[in-house]
Amino acid sequence: MPGRRAARSQSRLTRPALGFGLGLRADHYETILDRRPPVDWFEIISENYMVGGGKPLDYLDRIRADYPLVMHGVSLSIGGSDPLDRDYLGGLGELARRIEPAWISDHLCWTSLGGINMHDLLPLPHTETALKHVVDRIGQVQDALGRRLVIENVSSYVSYVDSAVPEWEFLAEVANRADCLILLDVNNIYVSAYNHEFDALRYLDHVPAHRVQQIHLAGHSNEGAYIVDTHDHPVIDPVFALYGEAVRRFGPISTMIERDANIPPLDELLAELDRARAVAAAALPKVRT
Repeated sequence: MPGRRAARSQSRLTRPALGFGLGLRADHYETILDRRPPVDWFEIISENYMVGGGKPLDYLDRIRADYPLVMHGVSLSIGGSDPLDRDYLGGLGELARRIEPAWISDHLCWTSLGGINMHDLLPLPHTETALKHVVDRIGQVQDALGRRLVIENVSSYVSYVDSAVPEWEFLAEVANRADCLILLDVNNIYVSAYNHEFDALRYLDHVPAHRVQQIHLAGHSNEGAYIVDTHDHPVIDPVFALYGEAVRRFGPISTMIERDANIPPLDELLAELDRARAVAAAALPKVRT
């Protein structure tokens, strides 16, 4: 299994922090090329660029000349029961060879059944059977890509009666057994903690710090009785506060802001990114003492 051996031969688990980034969105292509804004890196949605050509790839190549990139997928269905899509993995690897991303991530969830993509990130039961299944499939993906996969915790709105452990224990065990890395979505922790009434700080306490590669920040929609992870609002104060706690525990981690709908002018996102920088800077001295 050369891919897995290549991944495990690295002297450290995570790669050095890239700084503070944004999700690359078509609304901002021209502004980015014209202004070269003070963003340290961009995260792309992998599927948007797994095409044979066209304007998206042209913009991507031009932006890549000035900024590091990270690939973030939404269709791997690492927890699904369908066989892994080898054509999809081939396209993912081809894109990676083209743009040389710092890393590749996807979600700890399932997204398809019977060959039908649900276009949603559906949570897994936290059972030993699901754990073994996911660990095996992550190993196959890492072999195919020749690098460690970075997996993200998803927000959830239902729980399974068969779950034997809380989400944070399941996530940690997946990462440790599969020897993969973690994309810690702080907003998703906040959303799930609200929906399922658990302590978000307890979640952070159980995440293996040496496996955290990246952090996501995003906005959501609060419906009163529950919260939906919609990525269409600014990051709220409690999520920024939780981010500060994450930085205190894990140190400087590559952090980015996701915005997928109601996309504002780039300057508004740059202001949010500056706030993330300030929150991290305030938290870091407490790590170093």
